[in-house]
Amino acid sequence: MVNRIVLNETSYHGAGAIQEIATEATKRGFKKAFVCSDPDLVKFGVTKKVTDVLDNAGLAYEVYSQIKPNPTIENVQTGVAAFKAAEADYLIAIGGGSSMDTAKAIGIIINNPEFEDVRSLEGVADTKKPCVPIIAVPTTAGTAAEVTINYVITDVEKKRKFVCVDPHDIPVIAVIDPEMMSSMPKGLTAATGMDALTHAIEGYTTKAAWEMTDMFHIKAIELISENLRGAVENTPEGREGMAMGQYIAGMGFSNVGLGIVHSMAHALGAVYDTPHGVANAILLPTVMEYNADATGDKYKYIAKAMGVEGVEDMTQEEYRKVAVDAVKKLSADVGIPADLKEIVKEEDLQFLAESAYADACAPGNPKDASVEDIIGLYKSLL
Repeated sequence: MVNRIVLNETSYHGAGAIQEIATEATKRGFKKAFVCSDPDLVKFGVTKKVTDVLDNAGLAYEVYSQIKPNPTIENVQTGVAAFKAAEADYLIAIGGGSSMDTAKAIGIIINNPEFEDVRSLEGVADTKKPCVPIIAVPTTAGTAAEVTINYVITDVEKKRKFVCVDPHDIPVIAVIDPEMMSSMPKGLTAATGMDALTHAIEGYTTKAAWEMTDMFHIKAIELISENLRGAVENTPEGREGMAMGQYIAGMGFSNVGLGIVHSMAHALGAVYDTPHGVANAILLPTVMEYNADATGDKYKYIAKAMGVEGVEDMTQEEYRKVAVDAVKKLSADVGIPADLKEIVKEEDLQFLAESAYADACAPGNPKDASVEDIIGLYKSLL
């Protein structure tokens, strides 16, 4: 079997890394940036940290901020038109997954106009050309969209999210500067951090996992477990550890896929606009329990990476339980709800489960799940 790894051409890590954006743009001969960033980041001056770098270097740009937290087909279509009007030649995506996913879709369509119908990008689209060059600057420690070959778009009309997987969409440059994450409020820090943990655990246990991605995922679980609580309290060490942990998780899962935690979370986001990280965090322990008998001894190493002591002396049943319990405790410590009672309506369960079953992440789950199985998992959290 042949395994593939796709990563950024270049990535920068550490406080002050955003200064390298001007260096890279100048070195590569870029003329004008199309800056994708969400309205709140523009409003609160986070986007300005990057545009100041461009201003100081005398680099031209135009800001596009018509981006929702769960970016829509319309956000992409409007962005494509705005990119053309701006006569830009590269993208800078500043934000969480919403900004980066929007930028990826815009960049793909600009260079592959035969995919201008955004829905045609669902799944593994047979694009022929790399997207417009993207410099990705995350402001959350969670999605790792800056290093993945995935993006997710919401189809408002059909009340569903669809996942796009395309090596042509990966940003050429990722700039992971923990100072860009320092303005994140506690709730968003917690939610995006649990999204990162979900990436690491699902990537570690997915059917396609192999030695190299296992290495990434175990280190990511360790870093996230050690640093998420500190990041929620906005300590510099916590921010730095989470910035690295979420990126490493992205290096892994982008190349091997995820599972039904993400499938089920995508359905919740499409129907209720539930924040993706919150949905993942609520679902993760329950799905881990469901998957346990299909994961061999991997929960032993998850438990150890999360700081559980005495794992080597435990039975398989015991270390599987303590791994799930460690996830539950971390989630509770950072203030994530424990159930879906305030989110899900019982009359929506069939539609939610069918959407999750059809989601592109579902086939990677270590244990096959039917629509009825997924309904049962949702129900257990009501």
